[in-house]
Amino acid sequence: MAEAKNLRLDTNDEARSMAETLLRTVRYGTLAVLEPGSGHPFTSRVGCVPDMDGTVYIPLSGLSAHTKALMADPRCSLLLGETGKGDPLTNPRLSLKGRAVRVERDSDTHARLYRRYIARQKKAGLYLDLPDFAFYRMESDHAFLNGGFGKAFDLTGADMFLPQDELLGELIKVEEGIVSHMNEDHGEAVGLYATVLAEAEAGPWRIATIDPRGLDLVLGERLIRLNFATPLKSAAEIRPVLVEMAKEARVKLAG
Repeated sequence: MAEAKNLRLDTNDEARSMAETLLRTVRYGTLAVLEPGSGHPFTSRVGCVPDMDGTVYIPLSGLSAHTKALMADPRCSLLLGETGKGDPLTNPRLSLKGRAVRVERDSDTHARLYRRYIARQKKAGLYLDLPDFAFYRMESDHAFLNGGFGKAFDLTGADMFLPQDELLGELIKVEEGIVSHMNEDHGEAVGLYATVLAEAEAGPWRIATIDPRGLDLVLGERLIRLNFATPLKSAAEIRPVLVEMAKEARVKLAG
């Protein structure tokens, strides 16, 4: 065990950035739970959505075997990371260790997560509206990041998640209105964010979610991350930042 631990590198900004991208762009993950009775681990593919601080939530049916397992023992692990092109073992993946906590369906948190999840996966309403579905918060203060060959890191909660401060509370209040306004009234600017600043393919891109460090853009099944030049210090900065980003994109497009 000591030898294995020595193979892990000291946590650095590259590792934190890699983890942030995985957490922010996650759409699916592999959930590992403990089977009631036998205690044997088993896994299941689940949908995922990050809250504004980066905490991952999972919508689960109360009828599923993995939900029943979590009700008996909330300890679990969640593996995040897409296979992508080429050798999947060279692509980054993040394994969160912790416990799953159910979110009440009549809470403000559930309403926010529902909106954020639908923004990323439009067809999800077909099952999220069923009465047996609920969101579960993945509470984790430790994770293992494998960034590819020779890039192994241990991460803490402080390395992965934003603090629950006044800025986060302010941005939570205005996010829905800003996202709706940008998508409905400034679609051209949103498209420039994706195609010029993020260098993605052309299409009817939409902003899915916003947080103090950047925004997530969606086109069908495609989800990309675009970080701000500098993290927000107040919710009032978001509109000027979005305007400046559109100006930057137009300048690049013209020149």
